[in-house]
Amino acid sequence: MDSRSIAVSMRGITKTFGATVANDDVSLDIYKGEILSLLGENGSGKTTLMNMLSGIYFPDSGQISINGQPVTISSPREAFEHGIGMIHQHFKLVDVFTAAENIVLGLEEKGKLDLKRAAARIREICDAYGFDVDPQQKIYDMSVSQKQTVEIVKVLYRGADILILDEPTAVLTPQETEKLFAVLRNMRRDGKTVVIITHKLHEVEEISDRVAVLRKGRYIGEMKTSETNAQEMTNMMVGREVTLNINRPEPKDVRPRIRVEHLTVRSEDKVLKLDDVSFTAFGGEILGIAGISGCGQKELLESIAGLQPVESGEISYLHDDGSAESLLGKDPQEIARLGVSLSFVPEDRLGMGLVGSMDLTDNMMLRSFRRGSSVFADRRGPQRLAERVVRELEVNTPGISTPVRRLSGGNVQKVLVGREIASAPTVLLSAYAVRGLDINSSYVIYDLLNQQKRKGVAVVYVGEDLDVLLELCDRILVLCGGKVSGIVDGPGADKSTVGLMMTRLGGEK
Repeated sequence: MDSRSIAVSMRGITKTFGATVANDDVSLDIYKGEILSLLGENGSGKTTLMNMLSGIYFPDSGQISINGQPVTISSPREAFEHGIGMIHQHFKLVDVFTAAENIVLGLEEKGKLDLKRAAARIREICDAYGFDVDPQQKIYDMSVSQKQTVEIVKVLYRGADILILDEPTAVLTPQETEKLFAVLRNMRRDGKTVVIITHKLHEVEEISDRVAVLRKGRYIGEMKTSETNAQEMTNMMVGREVTLNINRPEPKDVRPRIRVEHLTVRSEDKVLKLDDVSFTAFGGEILGIAGISGCGQKELLESIAGLQPVESGEISYLHDDGSAESLLGKDPQEIARLGVSLSFVPEDRLGMGLVGSMDLTDNMMLRSFRRGSSVFADRRGPQRLAERVVRELEVNTPGISTPVRRLSGGNVQKVLVGREIASAPTVLLSAYAVRGLDINSSYVIYDLLNQQKRKGVAVVYVGEDLDVLLELCDRILVLCGGKVSGIVDGPGADKSTVGLMMTRLGGEK
């Protein structure tokens, strides 16, 4: 292995934030012409380590060497000078600019900026690696996958030989992921070095040459991907044996709970978000909602929860005796009192659902206010709830009086999901419950959803990982551009068929 030349050498890298040690004496080599997967649970320090390589953070101690030369990287610009570029989860593109304008933005070119020459250079890069980018297309007209492509081309345009991708497939369909992987393989063939931070172990097995594992900020070890498997990688990440099966208990005592008929919803700027959507969600089952990002999942759940105005159609809550009660015209509090609970994990977790400056107990109390308790609410209930969520979901926090903004993203998420589940709902609308969570935390949440299903709760689950939807859900409703392109049974469903339905190609009404 050591016969290959080392592109990046990190030695004794330590980084702390206050009392938190994010990276603890990490030493890692990254080779030229390889795809390395960096694995670890949430808060294990993967992104922090790569942020130091890409110039966003500066190590407290330790040394980084590029191509055998010790270097100091104190800004992303300096990282680019050493041929390092990072593609983050949240894209940094200007919506009203074209792809070409975004790619050359901030570059100090000699003389006047020649967009025509830039577009020609962009096309060269695209042809070399198999990208599909129109330099003249505006960012706001692009899909998530196209935006990501622009970010990668931007990094290559700046001359990067070492690319770091943080959770690159989080919001891609299986077909888009395949396209991205084909491009990454072309880069490897060209001698580029690629580091992928990801939680999806089947993708690690498919794309990477080598795996490096971090646990609680420390470097645990590395393996050739061909010599390991998902079970071994997970055990290394967590530090103990972990069961890697999502249970799908047989639905029992199934009864209709939410009926949606001919639902049509437009956004504030009159864009059609849901177009004639009809389905029934049953108590005692998990109904998955599949679809590429932004094709109406959010609007669907918010319509049921009373947070989204409806243009036409009907949403009914079906009581145990079979009588139907319309949810249209009811405010979110009234709908919540029926037992409809919305656990929506947004991209900005603290922007919606939790208050960052408040501690865990106070964030639990936000839930009980909605039940009509007085403002001087009994703190003991929420306090017990906070303690239970921390204990059962293994929330990593100094204590329940810690402000939520001090917790890592994954721990914030556990609090958000745990709080909604603890409200004993009859309908649990859960969106992106495991977004960005490591595998161990994700399995805790799948287990919680299954517990709700066993209790007869109607669980509606919007997820980004198609493999999980196929393993967890009893039925899957596929949305494409706001329309229902089909409903399939979870057991036995075919991943590529569902992927095609998500992009309309395989969709049949």
